[in-house]
Amino acid sequence: MNKIKEEKTHSFMGNVAIILFAQIMVKLLGLIYRMVITNIDGFGDAGNGFYNAGFQVYTVLLAISSVGIPNAIAKMVSERAAIGDYRSAHRIFKSAFVLFAAIGLVCAATLYIGSDFVATHIINMDGAQYVMRALAPSIFFVCVSSVIRGYFQGLQDMKATSFSQMLEQVFKCTLTIALVMLTVGGMPHIMQLATRFSMLYNETLGADTTPPEIMAAWANAASSLATMISFAYLVLFYVRRKKGLEEKIRQSAVSDLKSSTGKLMKTILMLSIPISLSSIITAINRVVDLATITRGIEAAFANGIPAVAGMEAVLHPTAQQLNSAAVTLSGMLSKSDTLFNMPIALNVSFATVLVPSIAAALAQGNKKEASDKTAYSFLISILIILPCAIGYMVMSQPIYNIIYPAAPDGADLLSIMAVALIFSALTQTLTGALQGIGKVFVPAVAILVGCIFKIILNVILIRIPSINIYGAAISSIVCQLVAFIINFVVLIKYVPIRITASKYIIKPLIAGIVMGVAAVIVYSALHAVLGAGYASNLIASLTAIAVAAVIYVVLLLALKIMSKDDIMLLPAGAKLYSLLVKAKIYK
Repeated sequence: MNKIKEEKTHSFMGNVAIILFAQIMVKLLGLIYRMVITNIDGFGDAGNGFYNAGFQVYTVLLAISSVGIPNAIAKMVSERAAIGDYRSAHRIFKSAFVLFAAIGLVCAATLYIGSDFVATHIINMDGAQYVMRALAPSIFFVCVSSVIRGYFQGLQDMKATSFSQMLEQVFKCTLTIALVMLTVGGMPHIMQLATRFSMLYNETLGADTTPPEIMAAWANAASSLATMISFAYLVLFYVRRKKGLEEKIRQSAVSDLKSSTGKLMKTILMLSIPISLSSIITAINRVVDLATITRGIEAAFANGIPAVAGMEAVLHPTAQQLNSAAVTLSGMLSKSDTLFNMPIALNVSFATVLVPSIAAALAQGNKKEASDKTAYSFLISILIILPCAIGYMVMSQPIYNIIYPAAPDGADLLSIMAVALIFSALTQTLTGALQGIGKVFVPAVAILVGCIFKIILNVILIRIPSINIYGAAISSIVCQLVAFIINFVVLIKYVPIRITASKYIIKPLIAGIVMGVAAVIVYSALHAVLGAGYASNLIASLTAIAVAAVIYVVLLLALKIMSKDDIMLLPAGAKLYSLLVKAKIYK
């Protein structure tokens, strides 16, 4: 029995490690291409504003059509696989593929056709329609790719998800940089032909320089191409494993899944929708958020635009100047979003693996295993996300100076958003646990309530000239805090996880605060010695971060936040614990 439990534990953490590595690679590559294109002449905060606006609308349809697919299918497949019914698991896969291929086509067409209306009448940002058109094809390919990923996640094989995501991001990074750089200084002849064909560019085709909205559109056209390549890889992945899958199906237990294909599709859809709801609500909230930001900024600056992000102060601004200011400030906020999402990638692995793992454990009647995995994931999420958040709070400007040297404004937005980061990551883990135990509507309700608070605060705060765009960051904190509280209160009613203040809050905070102080001291000292300049800032920042990381790990061990059992659950945990015993840190 102990051997079986140990194998399950290592399988769980092995899958976490695979997804974790993939997410780190995906977000690092994402940061690289956003960093490069932001610093390309003509892109800057305005390009980021258009990029982010079109992308947020795209995520609404993506959430409707595909976000819930992997977890829903993984849950259903893992439940059948846990009892040896691989025949039904494969039926679920085939039915889901047909269903979501149709949904993906409809959503892709909707985005392409409705892009003009959304840009001009909903988000109030003319030019964002080019980005939406460029992204439209990727909805279909993400949909069908998600079905394949969900199937293999349900079979406890995370390689399909991790490898396809990394491949997609490699091509996305390369193609994004290449396509945006090709637009600099006027469109070459081949790009003009492609532009006419794709309808990304119309009356501005003959301009000497490419407008930022067109540069942002080409950046997102790269995303569509990358999703096509990722889908091709997943098809190949499935074909290569088809023989082994067919063998399992032949040896499968007698299926008790008697539903017709139509009923099975309905069941899949009914499970996907509630799992997707929280993502759909979040995506819709971002569009509403964007609409309130653009209108709120215009209202705040109606009597005069202050000097910001390299712009001169403007008295009695025109509608076009107000729109430009709103786009620029939205772009500043989107730079924070890019960095905000990086630590989330470190945490997403637990939420991804928790759903099929907890579903399988409950299918076998093992409630203790479900509880243990949830508690452990929650602890690791805290230990991962807290130093990231504190690092952003104290090092935001040096980080901006490294990543966005041509557009370094808005670092203080990241400092504020860092508080929301903590609750966002923990909510992500709780969502995975809740979906695993079947409470799929709870995360949706939680984020809906949080979004209502956010919208109200946006409308009130952003219109105040002295607060303006910072109101969006403040409201994000409230939104994530409310969602976290609701999810946590519900989860502990159904999964009896033991949370102690000392282990989960006090000791991690002590380690994080000391780490943050150390980072500030080291950076300030080195910056004073090395002086100003990009190279000096880079050396001082990287040294401060490295020293802070070492101090944080040492404090985690010194304070014994993680028990022997916690360490043993880590990949190579036995070897790590043996080294700690030899170092006399643990007995």
